[in-house]
Amino acid sequence: MTYFPKAALLVAALGLAACTSPDRFGDGQGGAGAGLDTNAPITSYAPGSADDPASVAHFQQRVGDRVLFLVDQSSLTAEGRATLDRQAQWLTVNSDYLAVIEGHADEQGTRQYNLALGARRANAVMEYLVSKGVPSSRLKFVSYGKERPLEICSAEACYAKNRRAVTILSAGLTG
Repeated sequence: MTYFPKAALLVAALGLAACTSPDRFGDGQGGAGAGLDTNAPITSYAPGSADDPASVAHFQQRVGDRVLFLVDQSSLTAEGRATLDRQAQWLTVNSDYLAVIEGHADEQGTRQYNLALGARRANAVMEYLVSKGVPSSRLKFVSYGKERPLEICSAEACYAKNRRAVTILSAGLTG
């Protein structure tokens, strides 16, 4: 009975010793991890995360997927143009994506007026992206007017968030 623990310990030690030699089979292939390219670049992000420069999450969170507008305006602000410059650059590099630009308005005004205003805002964004080299065949726009607010309250802070154009990405064959 006293030999069993000693035998078990010896088997365990031999098993661990066998794991330390990567070329223990003599085939020149190494052991675990054989075939991995040790010169391949190491990515420090998870694919599809906001840190992945080709992901939709990166576009939304780092590039910026929306631009805001002033009251009753469809002209782009300097901040809006800066965001759209980043969007155009991202869309140029990531040519497998199509985009739909959604135009929105705050709750003030009639439904018809806000639908038209949302369309002018979305069209302004689309025209700017096209002027920066994004093919018009990859872009479409739609207006939701005041029908899809982000914030619902009767305060300027809420209205300001709802006066926007949002670029929505979808993967598609473009070439």
